[in-house]
Amino acid sequence: MKLLNGSELAGFIKERQAHQVRGLIHADGIQPKLAIIVCTDNPVIATYVALKQKYGADIQAEVEVHKIDQSKAVELIKTLNTDSNVHGIIVQLPLPDPQQTDEIVNTVAPQKDVDALGANAMLDPATPLAIMWLLAGYNIDVQKKAVALVGQGRLVGAPLKKLMELSDVQPQIVDEHTERPEDILLHSEVIITAVGKPGIISSSMLPDGVVVVDAAVASENGELKGDLADDVYERDDIAVTPRKGGVGPLTVCALFDNLIRAVRLQNEL
Repeated sequence: MKLLNGSELAGFIKERQAHQVRGLIHADGIQPKLAIIVCTDNPVIATYVALKQKYGADIQAEVEVHKIDQSKAVELIKTLNTDSNVHGIIVQLPLPDPQQTDEIVNTVAPQKDVDALGANAMLDPATPLAIMWLLAGYNIDVQKKAVALVGQGRLVGAPLKKLMELSDVQPQIVDEHTERPEDILLHSEVIITAVGKPGIISSSMLPDGVVVVDAAVASENGELKGDLADDVYERDDIAVTPRKGGVGPLTVCALFDNLIRAVRLQNEL
């Protein structure tokens, strides 16, 4: 088995970003600042917020967490939109009341929408961008391979499909409406999954020599898990993301890459 280790690639990107942030602080007099809005006690969200806080501290970008009731989110975002010291805004999903998701994420100013969840976002969505970085980092050319995307959620699957189509890649989609997903998966060379149901993809659904990227995160009995069943990791003929340290570290990198780009957009640098 070949592991697609995002942590290794993330180290190089992080070093570059630290240099960029130091330049913004010392040469341009700008302190990059990210605001994270949290409306739930979800343990998965708490883990990701902590990772972002640590990463920000490591590269000297300020990270400010606002834990509030969802009813106050729109008002807070409007305030942050007008604060010139805040360059990026993230709304951690899922929200307690998901029916308000569109309204809330679309309130974020497009130039500050570093998660690219709003309809008019000016930046690339972080997790899809991280997946493309991971594949490129291991010289996996998706333009020349049969690609399957499992799941069409708003955070990963749907925006990744759009990102791939912009690169002239036409992935096969597997979702809850697909009657026989194994028919698609067993004829794929690259499979990217982001459903959020632990163990939904087993070894028997994967062809020989396939590349598998698990971008899902779910909490099961207090433990974070992806979509891949344990038997997938018993295969020695495939390339696959590890249980930890696959897409996640690069997603955080992509997020802060967007923050740095947002600083430059807002200050015309």
